[in-house]
Amino acid sequence: MTSVDIAHDEGTKWDWPFQKGDGVVKVLEYEDHFEVGLEAFNFEPKEIDVKNVGEFLEIHMAHTAKDDKFGTITRSITRCYRLPKGTDPSTIKSKLDGSGILHITGNKK
Repeated sequence: MTSVDIAHDEGTKWDWPFQKGDGVVKVLEYEDHFEVGLEAFNFEPKEIDVKNVGEFLEIHMAHTAKDDKFGTITRSITRCYRLPKGTDPSTIKSKLDGSGILHITGNKK
């Protein structure tokens, strides 16, 4: 797998297409960990894959075609972000909460 460098503001903001407003998400960085919350309202936990690829975090969301009153809808998104400096990739965890927010956290070395 080839990692692609995604430009963002010094690792403190990520672009995310489902966010309200301008689509920019603030990554909360602390001395010992980082936290981020991404809107994922249209996806089920089984349709979300979060993994680290080297120094990058890859987020993939997709679901099969669903019919609605207008036709068929298919949603798929993949984004790669550089992990905040000092992040221990083995500690990355993700969880989709009942409000449709995907929370991603990771400890720093």
